[in-house]
Amino acid sequence: MTDHRTRMRRTMVERDAELAIVDEALDQLTGPGPDAGGALLAFSGPAGLGKTTLLAELRRRAHARSCTVLAARGGEQEQSQPFHVARQLIQPQLAGTSEQELRAALGSWYSIVGPALGLCAPEQGAPPDPQGLRDGLDWVLTHLVVKRAPVALVLDDAHWADPESLSWLAAFAPRAEHLPLLLVVAYRPDELPAHADAFRTLPGRAGQRPLSLAPLTPAAVAELVRDAIGDHADDAFCHEAWTVTAGNPFEAVELTAKVRGRGLRPVQENAPQLADLAAAQRGSGLVARLERLGPSTVRFAWACAVLGTAIPQDIAARVAALGTEEAAGATTRLRDARILSAAGSATHHEPENGLEFVHPLIATAIYRAIPDALRVALHGKAAAAVVDAGLGASAAARHLLETHPENDPWVVRTLREAAGENLRAGAPDAARRQLARALREPPDFDERAAVLYELGCASLLTEPANTVNHLRAALAEPFDDPALRHGIVIRLAQVLAHSDRLAEASESLAREIAQTPDVRARLRLQSEQFMWDAFNAAETDSPARSRRLTRLADRLTGRDLTERYVIALRAWDACLRGEPVDVVLHHAGRVLEQPFSWAHEDRGFEVPVLAAMVHMYADRPGRAEELFEAGTAEFERQGWRGAHLSFAYSLRAYIRYRRGRLVEAEELARSGLHLAERVGRRTPVHWYAIAILLTTLLARGRVDEAWELAREHEFGAPFPAAVVFPDSQTVYAELLLARGEVRAAVAELEAVDRRLTPRGIQNPAWCPWQLHLARAVAADDPQRARALAADTVRRARAFGAPSAIGQALRVAAEVAAPQDRTELLREAVTLLSASPAGYELARALNALGYGLRDADLLTAAVVTARECGADALVEEATETLLGLGGALPGGSPRVDWVTEEEIRAADQAVRSGKEPEPARPDWVLSAACRKLGTDRSGLRAALEAFARSST
Repeated sequence: MTDHRTRMRRTMVERDAELAIVDEALDQLTGPGPDAGGALLAFSGPAGLGKTTLLAELRRRAHARSCTVLAARGGEQEQSQPFHVARQLIQPQLAGTSEQELRAALGSWYSIVGPALGLCAPEQGAPPDPQGLRDGLDWVLTHLVVKRAPVALVLDDAHWADPESLSWLAAFAPRAEHLPLLLVVAYRPDELPAHADAFRTLPGRAGQRPLSLAPLTPAAVAELVRDAIGDHADDAFCHEAWTVTAGNPFEAVELTAKVRGRGLRPVQENAPQLADLAAAQRGSGLVARLERLGPSTVRFAWACAVLGTAIPQDIAARVAALGTEEAAGATTRLRDARILSAAGSATHHEPENGLEFVHPLIATAIYRAIPDALRVALHGKAAAAVVDAGLGASAAARHLLETHPENDPWVVRTLREAAGENLRAGAPDAARRQLARALREPPDFDERAAVLYELGCASLLTEPANTVNHLRAALAEPFDDPALRHGIVIRLAQVLAHSDRLAEASESLAREIAQTPDVRARLRLQSEQFMWDAFNAAETDSPARSRRLTRLADRLTGRDLTERYVIALRAWDACLRGEPVDVVLHHAGRVLEQPFSWAHEDRGFEVPVLAAMVHMYADRPGRAEELFEAGTAEFERQGWRGAHLSFAYSLRAYIRYRRGRLVEAEELARSGLHLAERVGRRTPVHWYAIAILLTTLLARGRVDEAWELAREHEFGAPFPAAVVFPDSQTVYAELLLARGEVRAAVAELEAVDRRLTPRGIQNPAWCPWQLHLARAVAADDPQRARALAADTVRRARAFGAPSAIGQALRVAAEVAAPQDRTELLREAVTLLSASPAGYELARALNALGYGLRDADLLTAAVVTARECGADALVEEATETLLGLGGALPGGSPRVDWVTEEEIRAADQAVRSGKEPEPARPDWVLSAACRKLGTDRSGLRAALEAFARSST
């Protein structure tokens, strides 16, 4: 090994500049002081220019500086094997670690990244989404780097890395400069896939571009020749060596080895022979040289080429149909011919890491020289061999992808098993390729529908249109499995709904419901239909659907998950239609008597979200946040860190907004938007994130910033077909109104009226479009404005949530005749002071204080607005207060810490059961309601929850 490395270092000529950059990066990585840190390096160049040799020298120098080295290499034959490179990098660092130690080290990431890294088998249940898995891999690598710093991560042949590993590393690469990590990649520029384009423009020491390796000059090739053969090699011979190799270092080194092996004198008269020697090391020349080693050796070389890298000698022997001794002899002959080398060893015994080709160019040439039919057959034998060796279906699948269909049930079974493993491990694209191949085998007649269903599940996130086609094709198959059929229909409805085709989703379920005799199965399908109908903004028979849902839900007991889903949908429907808040909370309570998972394998997360959100609209945002915290934790444990986590952050932001905690709301909304951008613009999750962030910015008084954000994200018509809360079109109208574009705002709000009123959605707590419209038309048509406001107050009173009534009363006062305003605002302040709605309370206090010219009310308005982070409202109330000669109040108290005095006031209110007096709000109790996240009627439950959280 030492001789080999010495020879390798000695043959590195004309790479001083690159090695100087390597040394500089390693010095920075390992040096003391504040300037120490990580870096990025990328080396590019065609095959044979010395990238591998350069990286080997880099690894040697990193080891010499006591760096931990993580090394991996892409393989031409392993590109379809997901996380092949990631496993090479991380598995050796965790070798010998017990399962218990791994669980302790990886924590909650164990079940998410473990299957991808080959550390554990995938667990049953819903798989992590690709973004969640990448986040987990980021965490594992960062943890390793920090724990074993300094670290050099070296990836050779990145152009052949599997897509899952390469896209992850490309996204992770910019972090290297902020860690004790030197990340180095080498690749062929013409073969680097599009998803790794980030490597072409790496920042840092690569100078915003990769370091391109140049061919060697004639002088450098002469140095190589003389170093290998002797100083007596004449100039003409050396120049011819440069000519026939075109300065390619690999070819030059191999040529000198052949000259030395032939005993050829390095003089001018022998120079013409160099062309033939050079040709023998590539293409047809290499093949001819291989054939001279004998049939058994050729078969063994072919088997190795099919198997790829880190080749187990025993498996190669089986694929080549050779005995143990024959395989050993073939290995020796291939080593002597400089075709095979032992990875990490120069001995003639198979190393722990398996056999390797001397250079990828040789492996490629031999692989392509295998006759087509024989190459296909060898892949088939390789698939069987790796399964028999215990390497699993996933290892066999990459070989089966290269075989021709033969109607073999074993092939279908193996591919389905591999696809299931990859899907649960977070590699849906690999699963999709394997299932598509299984479909071409083809599967047995009664198995085809199941394969199509699995293919649809695998392509759900990446190819929704194809998923629809696969699932519809599955339904067209003649099969007798009701459970499978219902699963297909439910998944079809899901992908249609997520593609903004909610009417089609409902229709597909309706057709299946009509022909499903089993009562429980039919109820499951009905629950799915009710859910997607609830999200369909263009539903035509919403009132009729509501009546059917009411009749069904009211007779269910909640004995299983399906019944609880129906009851939860009943609670949501009651909320939207403005039924009394007690009815809404009654149904929600029936659902939540038992744990209600947000990450059930066979269910979406939508219904649990709705069950939580009704608490927010019913003035129980503290309970809503409690449910969201539990649901978000489930998402994170499951590895759902894309759309699911974005929804969770955005809707938690909306809850904070409704509580008047605007600073926190903005932070959460921006986090939700960041995650939504990963999913894609104008997707449902993107609409939610933008609408909630815009609403929050408007409440903080940053109208121009909100407008720029809306323009940047193309927030406007056409609005989504799915129901979004807050309603996107209403938020857009509110933004127009804040900018003074009154006519445009009126047009949008009247469109909202035409869309929501026929559906029976009339709860102003859910969508206060009437209040915005009243404000918009007040100047030109005060009677219409007052009628709209009065109708909203009536609807709010029918629902019964104090915050909704208080908000409606405040706007009613704004558009009312001057003599009617004070009474309306007094009631608004009274109700809002006993609610969790801090921002609405601050607005009502400001309006009443301004109308009465009351410094005490204005002081309360300033304090409350400060607590909320409503900056513009603070300025407005402050200006009025100072104009009256009042003094500015001191600093703002903490809004997230409930004082003992507030707890006593809340407890006393529960014991007394008295309603607040209109003229004398209890400001201590008011603070308790806002901090506990409830109105007066929910104080008992909120206090119990607070006591549980405090123990």
